[in-house]
Amino acid sequence: MMNKPHVQPDRIREIDTILKEQTGKNCQITIYNDDFNTFEFVIETLIEVCDHSPEQAEQCTWIIHFKGKCEVKSGTIEKLYPMYKELLYRGLTAELSS
Repeated sequence: MMNKPHVQPDRIREIDTILKEQTGKNCQITIYNDDFNTFEFVIETLIEVCDHSPEQAEQCTWIIHFKGKCEVKSGTIEKLYPMYKELLYRGLTAELSS
């Protein structure tokens, strides 16, 4: 994994629409493995954006690496949406689903 940001504006617009339709519902953020973000960057991002402890962030990063994805946060769409947008902005391959 290397550190190369890539914003996904089409995905953000799609989620904007979903947000309006699903206000109040619970959802989760899943991060997928990629070939350009470093372990350190993913760990730091999970700590800063998702309020993970260093241990939790490291565990999630290893799961992402070995299993290809990891559900890193769950909660209401209102709470998770800003985190999701920030993860995309920082270049992680993430999904917000209900």
